[in-house]
Amino acid sequence: MELRHLRYFLAVAEAGHMTRAAATLGIQQPPLSQQIKALEQSLGVTLLQRHPKGVALTEAGRQFEAEARRIVDDVAAMQQRMSRIARGLQGRLAVAFTSSAAAHAFTPEALRACRSRYPGIELQLSEDNAATITEAIATGRLHCGFLRVPVARPAGVQLETLLNEPAVLALPLDHRLARLRRGKPQPVALAELEGERMILVRRPGAPGLYANLLALCATRGVQPLIVAEVERMMTNLNLVAAGVGLSVVPASMTGAQPHAIVYCPFERGVTLDAPLTLAWRAADSNGPTATFVALVREIARARR
Repeated sequence: MELRHLRYFLAVAEAGHMTRAAATLGIQQPPLSQQIKALEQSLGVTLLQRHPKGVALTEAGRQFEAEARRIVDDVAAMQQRMSRIARGLQGRLAVAFTSSAAAHAFTPEALRACRSRYPGIELQLSEDNAATITEAIATGRLHCGFLRVPVARPAGVQLETLLNEPAVLALPLDHRLARLRRGKPQPVALAELEGERMILVRRPGAPGLYANLLALCATRGVQPLIVAEVERMMTNLNLVAAGVGLSVVPASMTGAQPHAIVYCPFERGVTLDAPLTLAWRAADSNGPTATFVALVREIARARR
């Protein structure tokens, strides 16, 4: 028994006439009659009672009609679901982000837009460090990730800078460099970091921004004192608020711990950028991943 046999039978049941059903199906009447007979023989029951004006369903035929219609409808629904998945309108999408990427207004904006525009896409969200996110995308455990400076570029992972923002210095409120003028933080010279106690997000997890900071210090002959390396950006800021030391964070995080932290820009001439980067598997050129990437690009273009 094939799916076409069920469709043939349903057409005959609806028309109540073999010739009219054949015309609806676009085939000749004799082959249709042969297909119905073959179906009855395979089932071992009589489905249709022939009479001069057409055909009528037997009791077995009425029960078979209900089963056949359910199967045909289920197949049609499955085909529609697969079509929506192929067009990127439905399916599961696992997205992760670093804590600093999540702090940027762009990330929740993109996730809200996806939920609103594509309700058939089921978002599964998680947080991790940049290295773990990139590895998970490369191995297929994640579809997409928002991070800052890429920490690795494994084969098959596409990385695209969406936005750029400056990095700022996060200082305990009572730190000597937390200078304010009319309530506005004043720029800090890189040389002023000499011997200062620095807190960095753990370099194996996110070396980009902090490696760039240390490299910049080295070119200027500045040697800060690294007193702590932590795994999460928010842990980093909590330690700054506690007075353990100072750190560098993307400008979009300046709203964290405002009662205990002052965020100061660097002096002019110090270029330390914190990009917002989207990572995804290059092989996912269609389906929900492709839909999400296109949406994120659209939102990024509107923000630039």
